[in-house]
Amino acid sequence: MTNTTHKPTEAVDAAGQERPELQKVIQEIVDSGFVGMQLRVHDERGEWLGSAGVSKLGESTKPPTDGRFRIGSSTKTFIATLVLQLVAEGRIGLDDPAADHLPEFDLDRRITVRMLLQHTSGVFNFTGEYHEDGTVAPGIPWQGQEWVDNRFKTYRPEELVRLAVSKPARFEPGTDWSYANTNYVLLKLLIQQVTGRPLAEVMQCRILGPLGLSDTVVPETAQELPEPHAHAYYRFEDAGEEKTVDVTRQNPSWISSGGDMISTTQDLHTFISALLGGQLLPPPLLTEMLTPHPKIGYGLGVMVQETAGGGTVITHNGGIAGHAALMYSTPDGAKTLTASVNYVDDAAMSLAEAFQKATQRLVQEVFSDEQAEPSDEA
Repeated sequence: MTNTTHKPTEAVDAAGQERPELQKVIQEIVDSGFVGMQLRVHDERGEWLGSAGVSKLGESTKPPTDGRFRIGSSTKTFIATLVLQLVAEGRIGLDDPAADHLPEFDLDRRITVRMLLQHTSGVFNFTGEYHEDGTVAPGIPWQGQEWVDNRFKTYRPEELVRLAVSKPARFEPGTDWSYANTNYVLLKLLIQQVTGRPLAEVMQCRILGPLGLSDTVVPETAQELPEPHAHAYYRFEDAGEEKTVDVTRQNPSWISSGGDMISTTQDLHTFISALLGGQLLPPPLLTEMLTPHPKIGYGLGVMVQETAGGGTVITHNGGIAGHAALMYSTPDGAKTLTASVNYVDDAAMSLAEAFQKATQRLVQEVFSDEQAEPSDEA
């Protein structure tokens, strides 16, 4: 046990000397307004891991390089993988009407399983809809003091879906693309309906157990974040006074399978590398997963993005109340970047632009030498 505990620190020290450019980037990211960051890179030069900033406000300890964190919407890639495994077994059809599996919600029969996976169902997003003209159609409270005061409340997934289907659809099924957490809560319920087992059990049996992801958790309503971990914060105004609250402990049932899982950079690396390396899905379904929607580049539970060098990365990042996860890989799973940021979140999403710039900078640093594969076609 002693050797295992000390290995990450030794790896950071040795790797930090070899790859100062990576340490420099994560330090600059922290300096742009974040509390702390941990980064893991696996590539042709081996494994590099490091951290910068602090684990907790007011203290000097760096975030642990093996720390647990809430991965937010990176959860969706795990959910999509489970659904596609059930498709591979013939228990679900990608183009089945979702209503056939979930009749209790009176879903539009044109909504298919594929549309849920790709966010083309048009179903209302239970965390609120943000329209191009700047108007907002609110959903459940997930920001501001109202969320802070109620962050230990339990929501049932059926409750979130019923709220969503009581609202007008954003568009006709299959006619457009719009990100909606509701799609992935419906997929959780679909997995449970088809298997007859709780999602956490199915996830353990099919993905976490076989890959040895012992630090990855489907928390359901559990409030604790297992140690070690960096802390997450939320800032809001109360009677004109700005307050910052530690929200590391919370009940993530408000986001459910739209973004509730907990993991580490090591487990995210193992997962995305195994997925893209063909260990979890048969080739035809992996191809389906990686086929992007023309509007936004979203496949089935993953984003397909071009690199500066004209190559491709597969990704799904996530953010949830002071924790953010980064998960990037080459399409073959050979090179990965996984990271976590802990920060002070707020309703204005004041760090959103800095977060976008930070991720672009990291991806450029790690994947800029990736070139597009030459075509065999004439």
